[in-house]
Amino acid sequence: MELFVGKGGVGKSTLACAAALAHVRAGSRVLLASIDQAHSLGDVLGVPIAHEPGSTAAILRVRDRLDVVEIDSLALLEDRFAAMSAMLRYGGTHSHGIDPAALDPAEITGMPGAQELLALGDIVDAAESDDWDVVVVDCGATADLLRTIAAPATLLGYLERIWPQHERMTAAVGPDVRLAVVVATVERFVATVTAIRDLIADRRRTGARLVTVAERVALAEAARTRSAMSLLGVRLDSVVVNKVLPALDEPGTDPDHLAAVWYRDRRLEQLDVIAELEQILGESVPVIVAKHTGPEPVGLTSLGALSDAVGAQICRPGPEIAPSTVRLESGTGVDSVYALRMHLPLVDPASLSLGRADDDLIVGADGHRRRVRLASVLRRCTVDSAELDGAHLVVRFRPDPNVWPA
Repeated sequence: MELFVGKGGVGKSTLACAAALAHVRAGSRVLLASIDQAHSLGDVLGVPIAHEPGSTAAILRVRDRLDVVEIDSLALLEDRFAAMSAMLRYGGTHSHGIDPAALDPAEITGMPGAQELLALGDIVDAAESDDWDVVVVDCGATADLLRTIAAPATLLGYLERIWPQHERMTAAVGPDVRLAVVVATVERFVATVTAIRDLIADRRRTGARLVTVAERVALAEAARTRSAMSLLGVRLDSVVVNKVLPALDEPGTDPDHLAAVWYRDRRLEQLDVIAELEQILGESVPVIVAKHTGPEPVGLTSLGALSDAVGAQICRPGPEIAPSTVRLESGTGVDSVYALRMHLPLVDPASLSLGRADDDLIVGADGHRRRVRLASVLRRCTVDSAELDGAHLVVRFRPDPNVWPA
């Protein structure tokens, strides 16, 4: 699964289409999907993608081995909530106070991230099927996607603390059939959210491409996105700088003409930004340049030309990053010091925060938080110190004498 992210107007949908065509050219069966509520795949491809009011769009075959779908996340949310409410109502009136009829499905659409999360659930189903080899996803704005990526682990963590699995299983086999229906509904939700979390975190199967433009403001966005992706456990394969002006080599062009001077200066500014971006990201994330094509690439023919130019580079997986590690640094017994080492590049040190909740370490950076389940040995320890060591966060632990085995 390939996630294309970026701000509106940078050409994210166009490059997602170009990448999909590159995969098709390589012989893969591809599903090109949009979970951005402001869908534009049909506009870019030059094909009408019909949407029936109040329903999600059907999958459309646009050429051999290339299918397209624009998921209406609002309609999907209302449909799924209505189905869940109907299942809960089947159990009758519940003594635990849940009244599924109290909310209209349309009211639930305002829940932050709920739409995108359900849309990703449909994408996971597609990725798990045998119908396609590659799923290319045109996502919404970067900040929205990052919140959606963080949502599964957060929701599952909250549910486990509010209603632990062992208590749900006890309720499911108890005498209250109505409560068993509620448990079954919750477990369906848990299975869906778990599948989303696991696929996104699977670095062998899922990667992201950040699409941006050669402007100064893009530098800070790329650094924040790199940091957030690492914190959330998502593989960032590349940063694609779109709409870069090609060299001006038209025969007969007057190099001193005002337009030619402006063009040359603007191109040099773009090249300076790209060089700085490469320096910031280092070798861990490739920077790919997609040149400005002049006329907007619309339709399979124009997209095919763009795909020939940059598609193979965009589709290439990024370098693997070593997972978090835990090792004994010094001492023995209660005098031991253990170090948890997490890859966290380009993080703003001023934004870094740490917290402890039961067996989890809560790490915050650049406006995002992640609950990290601690290794068993660290659950019997307390946090001693933390520091940034280059591109890594190092958290040191000491055994808690009250719970450490003698």
